[in-house]
Amino acid sequence: MADTKKIKTALISVFHKDGLDELLKKLNAEGVHFLSTGGTQQFIEEQGYECQKVEDLTTYPSILGGRVKTLHPKVFGGILGRRDNEGDQQQMQQYAIPEIDLVVVDLYPFEQTVASGASEADIIEKIDIGGISLIRAAAKNFNDVVIVPSKAEYALLLDIVNQQGAATTLEQRRLLAERAFGVSSHYDTAIHNWFLTR
Repeated sequence: MADTKKIKTALISVFHKDGLDELLKKLNAEGVHFLSTGGTQQFIEEQGYECQKVEDLTTYPSILGGRVKTLHPKVFGGILGRRDNEGDQQQMQQYAIPEIDLVVVDLYPFEQTVASGASEADIIEKIDIGGISLIRAAAKNFNDVVIVPSKAEYALLLDIVNQQGAATTLEQRRLLAERAFGVSSHYDTAIHNWFLTR
């Protein structure tokens, strides 16, 4: 089918690692290249899989105490670049931007941090910036990119890969994009509501 897209490169940046191991195993078996940062990258390598550091792609280290890791044109260009747009493809080639076909994110636990009675400073640090940006970018480009916006969707992608290999249909990508905007909407609403209580 013309709308079926193969997953070749996956950017994985998650807070909760539970349930990720099974998905990694299947994606690795399908020959998917992993790209990650920090604790997630360490987790992937501990599972025995090769994983390229985002820092090696961008040539920038994680800065500002981890506040800026993935926010870079080589990452977001790889997600947002349209595969059927000649201009996008030329620019991606010009700036050595790789195509990123799958983005797996699990956001910082903002609501749980608030519920724990944490300090305002700790709560603010649990406002995810890179993760929510990755979710929105991948969901926007669902024509070409698969977005897994929380650990609740790990099983859904695993089912797809078990049945179809590392490939998804447009309908499946659209469904995941819909879920992604649901996740981002809920997350931002929780942050907004917390600010209203200050």
